[in-house]
Amino acid sequence: MATLDHKSPNVLLQSLCCRITGKSEAEVAHQFQYAVRVIGSNYAPTIERDEFLVSEKIKKELLKQRREADAALFSELHRKLQSQSFLKHRWSVLYLMLSLSEDPRKPSGRVGNYGALFAQALPRDAHSTPFYCTRPQSLALAYGDRSAGLSASVGTSGISSLGVYTLNGPTATPQSLLASQAPQSAAGVQPLGSRLAWALPVSCHPSSALATLAARPTLAPPLGPPVPSSRATRPRRDGEVSEPALVRDILYVFQGIDGKFIKMSAQDNCYKIDGKVVVCKSLRDTGSRLSELGWLHNKVRKYTDVRSLDRAFGLVGQSFCAALHQELKEYYRLLSVLHSQVQVEDEQGVTVCTESSLTLRRLLVWMYDPKVRLKTLAALVDFCQGRKGGELASAVHSYGKTGDPQMRALVQHILSLVSHPILNFLYRWIYDGELEDTYHEFFVASDPNVKTDRLWHDKYSLRKSMIPSFITMDQARKVLLIGKSINFLHQVCRDRTPPCKITPASTSADTPKDAAELLSDLEGPFQGKIDAAYFDTSKYLLDVLNRNYLLLEHLQAMRRYLLLGQGDFIRHLMDLLKPELMRPATTLYQHNLTGILETAVRATNAQYDNAEILKRLDVRLLEVSPGDTGWDVFSLDYHVDGPIATVFTRECMGHYLRVFNFLWRAKRMEYTLTDIWKGQMCNARLLRTMPELSGVLHQCHILASEMVHFIHQMQYYITFEVLECSWDELWKRVQQAQDLDQIIAAHDTFLDSVISRCLLDNSSRSLLNQLRAIFDQIIEFQSAQDSLYRSALEERALRLQFEEKKQQREEEEGQWGVTAEQEAEEKKRIQDFQDTIPKMRSQLRILTHFYQSIVQQFLVLLMTSTDESLHFLSFRLDFNEHYKAREPRLRASLGANRGRRPSGI
Repeated sequence: MATLDHKSPNVLLQSLCCRITGKSEAEVAHQFQYAVRVIGSNYAPTIERDEFLVSEKIKKELLKQRREADAALFSELHRKLQSQSFLKHRWSVLYLMLSLSEDPRKPSGRVGNYGALFAQALPRDAHSTPFYCTRPQSLALAYGDRSAGLSASVGTSGISSLGVYTLNGPTATPQSLLASQAPQSAAGVQPLGSRLAWALPVSCHPSSALATLAARPTLAPPLGPPVPSSRATRPRRDGEVSEPALVRDILYVFQGIDGKFIKMSAQDNCYKIDGKVVVCKSLRDTGSRLSELGWLHNKVRKYTDVRSLDRAFGLVGQSFCAALHQELKEYYRLLSVLHSQVQVEDEQGVTVCTESSLTLRRLLVWMYDPKVRLKTLAALVDFCQGRKGGELASAVHSYGKTGDPQMRALVQHILSLVSHPILNFLYRWIYDGELEDTYHEFFVASDPNVKTDRLWHDKYSLRKSMIPSFITMDQARKVLLIGKSINFLHQVCRDRTPPCKITPASTSADTPKDAAELLSDLEGPFQGKIDAAYFDTSKYLLDVLNRNYLLLEHLQAMRRYLLLGQGDFIRHLMDLLKPELMRPATTLYQHNLTGILETAVRATNAQYDNAEILKRLDVRLLEVSPGDTGWDVFSLDYHVDGPIATVFTRECMGHYLRVFNFLWRAKRMEYTLTDIWKGQMCNARLLRTMPELSGVLHQCHILASEMVHFIHQMQYYITFEVLECSWDELWKRVQQAQDLDQIIAAHDTFLDSVISRCLLDNSSRSLLNQLRAIFDQIIEFQSAQDSLYRSALEERALRLQFEEKKQQREEEEGQWGVTAEQEAEEKKRIQDFQDTIPKMRSQLRILTHFYQSIVQQFLVLLMTSTDESLHFLSFRLDFNEHYKAREPRLRASLGANRGRRPSGI
């Protein structure tokens, strides 16, 4: 061998030709030239590089030449060669040997055929063309690269992850199929027995499988000794097609190719034996039944050919096509083994169909399981038409709910391939926050037009049609929330510190096998991964918001300032603002009001709040309408930005503004009634000397008491039953919240509850209008009472002044206190004042009547409301049934509501 190292490749190739043929250099000139052309060719492979089939072909050629000993020696040498790893392209070497053993001088024969195939089979590089890019041109060799574990010494075929495709090692060919090849059995020829994994169940020995199939009542008789052909039992008519010829046609039909006698009928959409062909009825019927496999094959193949070239079909769709291609590949392997049983050459090299052990009835038995699998694939293709992404995965998953273990295993394998891209999307999303869904296959959708301030609410959403059926809605919501939290931390909080417990993306499902194992227990590892990422990410996000952005403190500040929870601050602010707010709204200046706000903060306990909170507190003036005073346009404001604006959105701040205006107006009524009561208490002593006013003052006291009672009950309802109860519920939910969405939902529920129970929603518009009318009556009553007291105090002052002058003249001058003229003027003025008292009494009576009528209507509306808390408010407002006695509708409403009062109350 050392001398050969220095020889050129041509010399070595010529020596190899001589060794193989056993002839001299001159005699192998043709083979040498052909070998040089083949080795120098550069074509992509169009047939499968199947070492097993080539070795079987070589052994057949040796057996045909009656060289059984050489065949046995070749088999032993090939087995030893397979155990060595130094030779990587054994198939190419064996194919070269087979091609060189032919005589190229034959006009038409196997040499030209194998030469062309061999020239096409040499790859351009170390990697062959993907198995789905080309279609087998010959049944002798199916297409697609076999895995390294598939060899002549291992009787496995197909996908290692599915036991359906696996046999228990190499097995001998069934004797029934070798009956016509008795001389070959000594050489150990076994092409069929070790290649029928696509048709046999797991751990099914071929001989036992044949016995099982033979026991099926709907199939052909058992595969025992060769069944005599139809020609042996029935004389064949002239021109009648033989069964071997039909077998040959059927094998072509199996792969969707029209045969000589069986062709596709476009009208009937099926393969049919030509009506002009003479064939017995039994063979025609059996051929028709077998031809269904060709139609099923075409259906699946057409779908894969069209969809494989469609990029918009997405990664999930391409995985589905790859799974179908893989199934078709195993189907082609079976067909190539079946075809090798019937292909025999005559002396001229022309392929003919002769008597063989493979009949239509045996084909019917052997193709039973492949037919079931193809039917499943065809039905799956029909069901998946027009679907992509997660919707396609759901369609495949729905077909796995069957009691047939083989069909379930097939669908489960396809599902593992289809769901692999989805799981990769999912893991990149929940671990890195990355979403590269070019073809919109994932169930999480992203809107690139949404700005950062609306990232949490609008940027990401669930695409419900793409949620696979094996992922629950709760899992999908958690998946959405995890990735959204990561992006919120990165883009809004500017925090790129990964949560310490989150698993890196490298631990995701890297292969379809991992995906299959994960999908087999969705309540176990899959749920565990999602839960772990969800809890770690959400907890970290809430910690960042509470620690760095004071989320909970801002929430409490809303309650204290915008919902008037800081009582001392609100009362002092009203006292300071009263002179300003009494003026017309057009004369107010915001900087003056801001200064008063800062004074109120420094003078109350509000000064001890966080500086971050106080700097956000501000004054806001609403839109001014004609006739408005400062009370009507004043409002407190709270500035929010950054991450906390996700919770306190613009809509939420609008709700807070509405609630503040309502509470501020109610607080003003309380403040006004306090001033009214103080006026009555202070002026009661002063006006004792004017007994003519006693009736009017008593009327004022009664009306003021009614108003005070009403406002106190409303304040109690708003403060305790609405604000405090709602706030307590909010705070409990916030403390128990596991993610930001739960905090936002609790906050929104709190605001909705406050708005609806404070009569600020659309359904309570009539109640709110009545309440505002009552507030207006209180303001009007204050004006009327102030006018009354002003007139009375002026009259009192004039009377005191007259008495003082009278007493002064009597004591100092010694004269009469008044003259007749002065006394007459005084009496006239007193009479004029007394004449105004009935007018005052009438005005108060009208005011009282109007106020009471509004309150009565308000009570009726309360009683007809569906909210029971409003029913109880009406009971408190009319605790002594004063309004019930005046209003018939109220009596009816009270009676009706008492009838349906809950038994527990």
